[in-house]
Amino acid sequence: MEGDLTLRPKRLEDYVGQRRLKEKLAVYLQAAKNRGEPLDHMLLFGPPGLGKTTLAHVIANELGVNIRVTSGPAIEKPGDLAAIVTNSIEEGDILFIDEIHRLSRAAEEHLYPAMEDFKIDIVIGQGPAARTLRLDLPRFTLIGATTRPGLISGPLRSRFGIIEHLEFYTEEELAQGVMRDAALIGLAITEEAAHEIGRRSRGTMRIAKRLFRRVRDYAEVAGEDTVTLERAREALDALGLDSMGLERRDRVILETLLQRFGGGPVGLDTLATALSEDPATLEEVHEPFLIQLGFLKRTPRGRVATERAYHHLGYPLPASQELFES
Repeated sequence: MEGDLTLRPKRLEDYVGQRRLKEKLAVYLQAAKNRGEPLDHMLLFGPPGLGKTTLAHVIANELGVNIRVTSGPAIEKPGDLAAIVTNSIEEGDILFIDEIHRLSRAAEEHLYPAMEDFKIDIVIGQGPAARTLRLDLPRFTLIGATTRPGLISGPLRSRFGIIEHLEFYTEEELAQGVMRDAALIGLAITEEAAHEIGRRSRGTMRIAKRLFRRVRDYAEVAGEDTVTLERAREALDALGLDSMGLERRDRVILETLLQRFGGGPVGLDTLATALSEDPATLEEVHEPFLIQLGFLKRTPRGRVATERAYHHLGYPLPASQELFES
């Protein structure tokens, strides 16, 4: 949801999808405002493109406070963290750290007292003459975002009072997001076209917004005032997306699994080698969507293609699976 900043929702009611999370956040935000206190520290996790950064901005707008955005890799040493929290944060403000799992261990340890006691230690000088100065900080809210929650240490995780998972979006929610963007820029789009974009957006709002911009390009070049289903299909087909949103690389992965390994099971490293692909990229970028669609399963013995994958790609089921299904 981090496309055009002018299209980013400002309020919780304008944020499309994540209904259960929004219901809980509405309670947390109202309670914090009633008490006149900063919101509890919050950890947001989930796959890329689901709107974690956008949600942090929405929370800041709802609370009427400023937000300072940074990322884990940008905070290399404790001094970087100290500079941010002492110079850029005021009472009640939000510090948003994207990719918080990539914080250095030293910076993370300096973050603990900042989160718990709103204090931070600064080392002045070097060697035997060095001394530690503890500074008081304004009461702030840390919102951390990560796509890999398993890499966050236990001590850091335990300091978050709110831990929430963002889920993949439904086709209906993605279509709503597309139609909202179209209305904001003054472009007409049919409901069928919006659903077609949503269907091929891999359950991810960021992708839906990107695809909408490309479909808009095709409509504008064709001199059309309304994005139709026909134009949406033409544009999405040209982008190499099939009816389920699979890209060419996704289909290659499934075809390799079906043709070379009989549908599996096959180990991740073996499959990655056959595809000349990095195992981490295969596991973190491609597999989640294939699993979400029900095309792929991870088993103790390795990756296995499902019956749905055979049908979608037009491959006959192996005899053993046909016998099993019967």
